[in-house]
Amino acid sequence: MNIPSVFWLVPIASIVALSMAYYFFRSMMKADEGTPRMKEIALYVRKGAMAYLWQQYKVVLIVFVVLCVLFTFMAFGLNVQNRWVPFAFLTGGFFSGLAGFFGMKTATYASARTANAARESLDAGLKIAFRSGAVMGLTVVGLGLLDIAVWFVVLNRFDHDGLISITTTMLTFGMGASTQALFARVGGGIYTKAADVGADIVGKVEADIPEDDPRNPATIADNVGDNVGDVAGMGADLYESYCGSVLSTAALGAAAFAVAGLDIQLKAVIAPMLIAAVGVFLSLLGIFLVRTKEGATMKDLLRSLSLGTNVSAILIAIATFAILYLLGIENWLGLSFSVISGLAAGVIIGQATEYYTSHSYKPTQKISEAGQTGAATVIIKGIGTGMISTCIPVITIGVAIMLSYLCANGFDLSMTSESLAHGLYGIGIAAVGMLSTLGITLATDAYGPIADNAGGNAEMSQLGEEVRHRTDALDALGNTTAATGKGFAIGSAALTALALLASYIEEIKIAMTRAGQTLTNVAGDVIEASNATIPDFMNYYQVNLMNPKVLVGAFIGAMAAFLFCGMTMEAVGRAAEKMVQEVRRQFKEIAGILEGTGTPDYGRCVEISTKAAQHEMIIPSVLAIIIPILVGIILGVAGVLGLLVGGLAGGFTLAVFMANAGGAWDNAKKNIEEGNFGGKGSFAHKACVVGDTVGDPFKDTSGPSLNILIKLMSMVSIVMAGLTVAFS
Repeated sequence: MNIPSVFWLVPIASIVALSMAYYFFRSMMKADEGTPRMKEIALYVRKGAMAYLWQQYKVVLIVFVVLCVLFTFMAFGLNVQNRWVPFAFLTGGFFSGLAGFFGMKTATYASARTANAARESLDAGLKIAFRSGAVMGLTVVGLGLLDIAVWFVVLNRFDHDGLISITTTMLTFGMGASTQALFARVGGGIYTKAADVGADIVGKVEADIPEDDPRNPATIADNVGDNVGDVAGMGADLYESYCGSVLSTAALGAAAFAVAGLDIQLKAVIAPMLIAAVGVFLSLLGIFLVRTKEGATMKDLLRSLSLGTNVSAILIAIATFAILYLLGIENWLGLSFSVISGLAAGVIIGQATEYYTSHSYKPTQKISEAGQTGAATVIIKGIGTGMISTCIPVITIGVAIMLSYLCANGFDLSMTSESLAHGLYGIGIAAVGMLSTLGITLATDAYGPIADNAGGNAEMSQLGEEVRHRTDALDALGNTTAATGKGFAIGSAALTALALLASYIEEIKIAMTRAGQTLTNVAGDVIEASNATIPDFMNYYQVNLMNPKVLVGAFIGAMAAFLFCGMTMEAVGRAAEKMVQEVRRQFKEIAGILEGTGTPDYGRCVEISTKAAQHEMIIPSVLAIIIPILVGIILGVAGVLGLLVGGLAGGFTLAVFMANAGGAWDNAKKNIEEGNFGGKGSFAHKACVVGDTVGDPFKDTSGPSLNILIKLMSMVSIVMAGLTVAFS
C-alpha cells in the first residue's frame, strides 16, 4: 500500500527531537563543571553509574536471548506467531535501553554543572538542570518515533497480510521495551533505595550528620542510585509507555476502521503517530519557556515548570483538531475531544499529585506536624494520605475512559461491534494525547535527580550556605516534579493498558485464523475468526463475570501487583540491611571518618548496591513474564482477560498510593529542613527521616514499577496469544 506523504512528518519529528537533544547536551557540556573537588565527586558518581548500567545490561541480555529463542521457535517451529516478532522484540529492548543510557550519561555530567551554575544564580542552575532533563525527554520521544516509523515502513513493504497484521506485529517491540524497562526500574530502584536507606539510617539518624555529607560512606552510592533508578529507569519506563500508547492505538485504528476502506483505515493507523510527532515540536516550545528569577519560592518554581508544560498541552489540543480534520477521519471532532480528555486527565492527575506531595500544601504539612509526636504517627499519617490520594486519579481516569469512549463513537451506548471498536480507539487515542507532550513532561521528571545530585555535590564540595540554599530549592522542586511525573506515568499506563486489552482480542483472532480455527458467533453460526466481532469473541470465550475463569484471573491479576510490590520491598530491605551494617562498620573501624580526617570507602558501598540490585531484580521481573503465560495455558483467553483487568485495577490504585505516600513523606522531611517544627536535627526531623526512609522504596522502587508491570503483562499476553490458542 502507498504510505501517505504526511506520514513522513513522523521520522522528521524524531530526527528533530534527537538533534535538539544533542544540542542541549553539547550546551550543557560547555558549562563549567566547577572546582577540582566538584569534578572529582562527579567522576565518582559517573563511574559508579556506568559500571552498574553495564552490569544490568549483561543480566538483561541473557533474558532477552532466552525470550528471543522462544519467540523464534514459536514463529518458525510452531508457526503460531508472525516471523517478524523476534526481531521487533530485540529492537524494542535495544532502543529502550539506549534511551535510559543517554539520559543517565547526560545526568551524570549535568549535576556538577548545575551546582556550579547555582553559585551564579537560581535561574542559571534551573536552566542547566531542566535542559539536561530535556535531553532525556527528547531522546525518548525521538528514539520511540524513529523505531515506530522504521518498523511501519519495513512491515508495509514486506508483510502483505494487511494493516491489522502489521500493527499487531509492531506491538511486539513494545514487549521488548517493557521487559527492558522493568529490569531498569526494579534494578535501579533497589540500587538507589538500598543506598539511600543506609545513608539515612546511619548518617542522619544515628550519626546526626547532614544529608550528602562526605563523611557518610554511602553518599556516593546514594547519588549513583539517583541516576540509575530515577533517570535510566524512568527513561526506559516512559519509552515503553510512549511507544505502547501509539502502537496499541494504531492497532485499534486498523481494527475499528477495517470496513471503512483502506484509505481511511491507513489514516486511522497513522493518526496517533502524527499527534505524537506534532507533540515533539510543541514540547520544544515549552522547554524554552521555562525560566525563573532569583529568590523564587517553591510556588514560583512550580509555576515556571507549569508554564512550559501547560502551554505545550494547550497547543497540542488545538493541533489535534487540525490533524484529524485534515486526515478526514470519520467523527474527527469527537476523536479530537477524546485526545483532550486524555490531556486533561494528565493535567488533573499531575495537579492532584502535586497537592498531596508538595510541602506547599496541607497534606504534607500535616505529616511534618505529626513528626512532633514521633515516627509512628508520621508513618500512619503518610499511609492515610497516600490512600486518600488515590481517589482523584482513579475518578479522573474513570471519567477520561468514559468521555474518550463516548466522544469517539458519537455517544452511542448500544454496544454494537462498530460502537465498541470506535470507542476503544478513542480510549487509545486519549492515551496518546496524554503522552503527546512527553518531551517536556519527562524533562520535568528527569530534572529531579539532576537537581538532587547537584545538591549532593554542593554539600560534599562545601560550596557555602547560599549555594546550598539554591540547590535545596531546586531539589525540593525536583521531589515534587518527580512525584508528579510518577503520577503522570501511572495515569498514562492505565489508559494504555486498557487499549492493549482490545489489541489482545485482535491478536487472538489472528492466532485463531493462523491455526485454522473457527468460532460460533452471537447468532449461533460458525464463522471464520477473522470475521468475528468483539461481541462474537466475548460470547465464544464466555468472557463475563459469571465465568469462574474470568474471576480467578482477576484475583490473580490483583494479587500479582501486591506480590510484585512485596518482593521488591523486601529486596530493598535486604539490600539496605547490608548497607547499614557496612556504614556502621566503617564508622567503627576507619579512624577519623566522623572527624573529617579519615576517608570513607565509598567503593565498597557502591559494590554492595550493585550486587544486591543485580541479584534481587531477577525474580520479580521474570515473574511478570511467567504469570500471563501460565494463566493463558491453564485458564485460557477468558482467564487472561480477567488477569489483565484485575492487574490493571489493582496495580493502578496501588501504584498511586505508593508513589504519593512516598513523595509526601519525602517532602514532609524537606519541609522541616527549611526550619519548620524545629528544623534540622530536631525530634520532628528525625521522625520524618524515618518516614522518608519507609517511603523511599514506596515511591522509587515498587510504586513506579507497577505501571510497567500492568503493561508488560498485557504485552506478554499479546505476544503469547498464539501459544494460548494452541494450548488452552
